[in-house]
Amino acid sequence: VQLVESGGGLVQPGGSLTLSCVASGFIFSRYTMNWYRQAPGKERDLVAGESFGGERNYLDSVKGRFTISRDNDKNTVSLKMNSLKSQDAAVYFCIAQDWLLNEYWGQGTQVTVSS
Repeated sequence: VQLVESGGGLVQPGGSLTLSCVASGFIFSRYTMNWYRQAPGKERDLVAGESFGGERNYLDSVKGRFTISRDNDKNTVSLKMNSLKSQDAAVYFCIAQDWLLNEYWGQGTQVTVSS
């Protein structure tokens, strides 16, 4: 099983980034795909998720700014982030979760929001 995130980087407040996660080694279409983030000294947050049925959910603080989408043909999930704020800065992780709540994690990608 492998989850590889990309797309992180440095962006100014108000800017945009799109994170991508490429999955392999499991039946992608049967898994809920989530994006978590963790900043130093803070709790880990579930930022966005899309179930295998296509239902999406978002952390309240990112609603209207972030969009998660998955492509089951390409085994990818992305997180488009607009209007980024300093409090969005964190390491972002792609996680695959099955119906038994077993999880696979990517290595994470750093998002820095700073002027």
